[in-house]
Amino acid sequence: MKKFSKIIGIAILSLTIFSCSDDDNNNTPAQQTITDIAVANPDFSILVTALTRTNLAGTLDGSGQFTVFAPTNAAFNTFFTSLGAGVNVNNVNVDVLKAVLLNHVIGSEIKSTAIPAATYVSTLSPINATPTSPTISMFVQKSGSVVTINGGSANGGATVITADLDASNGVIHVVGNVIAIPTLVNHVVANPEFDTLQTVVTSTDQAAVLSALSGLTATAPATLFAPNNAAFTAALGTGGFANGATPAQVTKVLQYHVTTGGNFRSSQLTNNQVVPMFTNPVLNVTVILGTSNPVTVDIKDTQNILSRVFQADIQASNGVIHGVTKVLRPF
Repeated sequence: MKKFSKIIGIAILSLTIFSCSDDDNNNTPAQQTITDIAVANPDFSILVTALTRTNLAGTLDGSGQFTVFAPTNAAFNTFFTSLGAGVNVNNVNVDVLKAVLLNHVIGSEIKSTAIPAATYVSTLSPINATPTSPTISMFVQKSGSVVTINGGSANGGATVITADLDASNGVIHVVGNVIAIPTLVNHVVANPEFDTLQTVVTSTDQAAVLSALSGLTATAPATLFAPNNAAFTAALGTGGFANGATPAQVTKVLQYHVTTGGNFRSSQLTNNQVVPMFTNPVLNVTVILGTSNPVTVDIKDTQNILSRVFQADIQASNGVIHGVTKVLRPF
């Protein structure tokens, strides 16, 4: 009888332990979503209002994984002031607001520790209202623990001031500026690989070329084949075809890297496609697609020299950039 009582006692004790264990598990608070974290932080109150106005709060409160570069209230106030007197989160054009907000969101989780020295990612901000529209690119750099977006605030970008606020559906990185939707010129300035191109285009002699690039719009975009620094070193150095070129010749070279119109993504390029460029008179380049997987893309110039695309589909608001390894020759 004593043995039976002892067994019953052990069974009751075991049930009590498991019951307490279950209670402890049930009382463990669920991890907050991105929207939950934003709502709980007073410095994100404008962000929360913006998400609500644009019907994006539910998206960032649901399933999936996202990376959000979240501007503070001060960052939003500075942004609205730049749009004009009296502009605020409640009266700014809702379509503009939604495009800007989506320009701060990546459709996957990227912790700061996973960010390389330099990379491009695609935001969720489409270039137009077409359902299959490509989305704006973001250039992300990391030096030590400092993460910079699109070249920093001086170029319409931002710097991360607090990283890795972990959420159940992704991560938040707090930024000190609202990230402007980048133009072709912004993307050239942001990437150190295009420093020489930036120097040439922004020189006094090429003011007209810079003006033309800056004047491109979402409704009249262009495609830029952007030579990297090594390409300019070869073209401008000893024996290079552009060594000693006059300003007018340099202008022609630069124009020969811009299409006469159209946002031509790499998926839209076809083998032996002839593309007219923005020279006067118009000169063409020819697209040469390789047979390997992934497919290589080369651009053939007037001298039948091939320049390899090393970075495709850098999407801006007013066109797309394909980085190339050689300066294209119009003469």
